Amino acid sequence: MTPTFLFLLILSLTDVSLSAPIDSEDQTGQSMDIMLRPQIDPKTPVVQDDIALPDTSSRNADPCTAKGCKWPKTGRYVYVPYYISTNYNSEESNIIIRGLESFSQSTCIRFVPWKPDDLHYLYFEAKTGCWSYVGRQNVGQYISLEKPGCLHHSTVQHEVLHALGFQHEQERSDRDEYVKILFENIKPEFKFAFEKVETNNLMTPYDFNSVMQYNKYAFSKNGKPTIVAKCDPNLDFGHAKQMSKNDIARINRLYNCCSKKTPCTISN
Repeated sequence: MTPTFLFLLILSLTDVSLSAPIDSEDQTGQSMDIMLRPQIDPKTPVVQDDIALPDTSSRNADPCTAKGCKWPKTGRYVYVPYYISTNYNSEESNIIIRGLESFSQSTCIRFVPWKPDDLHYLYFEAKTGCWSYVGRQNVGQYISLEKPGCLHHSTVQHEVLHALGFQHEQERSDRDEYVKILFENIKPEFKFAFEKVETNNLMTPYDFNSVMQYNKYAFSKNGKPTIVAKCDPNLDFGHAKQMSKNDIARINRLYNCCSKKTPCTISN
C-alpha cells in the first residue's frame, strides 16, 4: 500500500446484520444523501495526512477523549450510527460494512444504520483521499473513502479508529523510545504528519503491527526510510491488513468494554 493510502481506522458494529440504507427520498422528494450530508465544510483542512481538522478545534493535537469526543456508551455497548452514500455501489458498500462489522467481533462498539433521530453519525462518502475526524464531533461527520484507492478492509478500520478517538502509532507521546523519525528524508510538506501528540497510551506498548502504523518509507523524498525501529533498524512494518490485538485492547480499555468476549489484554 502506498503512503497516500496509509489511512486506516477502527470502527465496530451491532449484533444484528448491517446493511447500507437505501437511496430513499423524504416527502419533499429530496435525496436522503443530500439531507444527511454533514454541515462541516467538506473543504475543511486535513492534517497528519488523513485527519480532518474542524475550524474551531485542535483536537488532533490533544488527547480529545479526555475532552468529550468519545462516543457515549449505553449499557454494555457503544452505538455509533452510520450512513453510507449511495454513490458507492453494493460491492463497495459491502467493503465498508464488513469493516464496521469487524468491530463487533471483539469490542463493545456497535455500528448501527442511521435513524432520523440520530444527531451524531458517521457519513461515508467518496471524497478526495482517505480521511476522518478524530473522535466524535458535535454533528454528523464525514469519513472519506475515495474509490477505489481507499476501499480496503484495513483502510476502513484505520479511518474508523480515528473517528473513535485514536491517533497514528508513530505519533504516540512515547514514540521516541521505540522509533527514530528521520525528518531529513521526509517530503517537507508532510513533516507535520510525524509530529508527536500528547496521547493517552492506555498502558499498551508501541505496536509495529498496529493498523495505525505508517510504513518505514512513508512520504520519503529520496527513497530512504522516514521511520526506523530502534530495536531493529532493518525491521519492516506498516503493512497491517487488519487491527492488531493491541488495537482491539485499546478500544476496549478506552471504552471500558473489558470482558471475556472483549479482551483488554495486550500483546508484546
